[in-house]
Amino acid sequence: MGDVYETPYRESMARKLRRKTHDILAGPYLTAFLPALFLGAFWIGGEGMLLFLAIIFPALLALAGLASRPGDLSRWPADAVTGLPLREALLHHLDRGLARVAKGTDYQQVCMALEVDDALQLRERHGHAAGDHIMRETGLRLREMLRPEDLVVSLGYGKFGLALRGGSRMDLEAMIQISTRLQNMVSQPISVDGARILITACAGFVLPSRAPSQTADAYLLAAENALESAQKAGPGSLRAYTASMHRKPVSAEFAGKELLTALEEGQITAWFQPQISTNTGALSGFEALARWQHPEKGQISPAIFLPIMAAAGLLERLGEVMLFKSLSALRDWDRAGLAVPNVSVNLSADELRNPNLFDKIRWELDRFDIAPERLTLEILENVVANAEDDVATRNIAALSSLGCRIDLDDFGTGHASITNIRRFDVHRIKIDRSFITHVDTDRDQQNMVAAILTMAERLGVETLGEGVETPGEHTMLAQLGCDHVQGYYIGKPMPFEATADWIRSHNQNLPRTPSLKKRA
Repeated sequence: MGDVYETPYRESMARKLRRKTHDILAGPYLTAFLPALFLGAFWIGGEGMLLFLAIIFPALLALAGLASRPGDLSRWPADAVTGLPLREALLHHLDRGLARVAKGTDYQQVCMALEVDDALQLRERHGHAAGDHIMRETGLRLREMLRPEDLVVSLGYGKFGLALRGGSRMDLEAMIQISTRLQNMVSQPISVDGARILITACAGFVLPSRAPSQTADAYLLAAENALESAQKAGPGSLRAYTASMHRKPVSAEFAGKELLTALEEGQITAWFQPQISTNTGALSGFEALARWQHPEKGQISPAIFLPIMAAAGLLERLGEVMLFKSLSALRDWDRAGLAVPNVSVNLSADELRNPNLFDKIRWELDRFDIAPERLTLEILENVVANAEDDVATRNIAALSSLGCRIDLDDFGTGHASITNIRRFDVHRIKIDRSFITHVDTDRDQQNMVAAILTMAERLGVETLGEGVETPGEHTMLAQLGCDHVQGYYIGKPMPFEATADWIRSHNQNLPRTPSLKKRA
């Protein structure tokens, strides 16, 4: 399917000719004088000239794109700015496609929603005439990019709905490529009164297999939900619909706007908690954890602000901040001559749904000149268990292939299968603290942890025990064969400025730290 949409935008001369022809033939003046034109042709050249004009005029219409769409769309109301049909036409088009699917044909269609970023602000900034010209141009570009059997409509000022027909190649990868091409097409400079204006657009789409139900309303609503999720991620973002995109309203003392301000002003930053090897006692890495130092209320618990941040759609922005802080810390530790093998960063489900996550992380690693294996990406077990999220699966596999280490967080609380652990090339599983508490005194806890460790050993996967709070828990985990430990007994989360002293102090005490051998 993707090959159909590979027409490059650089064919500017042909496009300009088509535009000029379109403006002339669709303009009110030609429409008014069309009868006189044909009468004059007959008067000057007789039947021959009239026949010639009858042949050449439809060809001009086709060149202008006025005869390239299904004729039944003319009965639908049109948008005053773009001239495109409205929402009802898209729903009708989707209904017809779904009816064909119900008859057992191989017909497939994808619904997509695309919106120009800050469309209303563009109109206010450049004036109504210029703003309307930008929206008309955007609609025309989308229409020219699509095939006759596809449809683009107006869903509001600067917002467009698309129905794209697909075949056997209608899959996630193809739709990401097509959507990206459409976004790139829209993002080409637009000339307004001699000035070049650059715009971006967010987009969301729903694959037939992911639609909440096989109705036109459900398709369009899902595409709009995906678009809303993309818009929360920032300008020019793209999202594929998943069932978890319906967000609960924020009902807490902090609003999303205040959290965004906290992120942008540096109030929310990364603190680091050490992880050590149970065999040698050496530092094996740090986990980066978000902490909020409110200017008036002091330090706010992550248990309070993280759920609000998730509801406000800010987890991706938080992830960008945490990744930047973590790679900055690795660079600064290297410059100070401190041996820190790697740093762990948590990836939220929102981040994993971003088709551009892989490119973003790879770019940041190149920017800081950090080897991929020094970045550990922690993914919740329930995210891995949710294998139907194709974008998340694609991102995890790509990042693992790049060399980043994958940690399966909170292991034992979800339903991740052994197949998923192998498929995603998980490097280490983090045993949830609920299994670690009292592991030194509770026989059932010991049996549970021993079973997890045996499975990990057979799979060739490393292990880390979370929430170690006593020396007895530390000792028991080492004796059972857990590779690494993390918790308040080892070290509390600390700001970056305190990590250097902790590292030096810990290294000085290493000769007195007993080396505990794993069980045979």
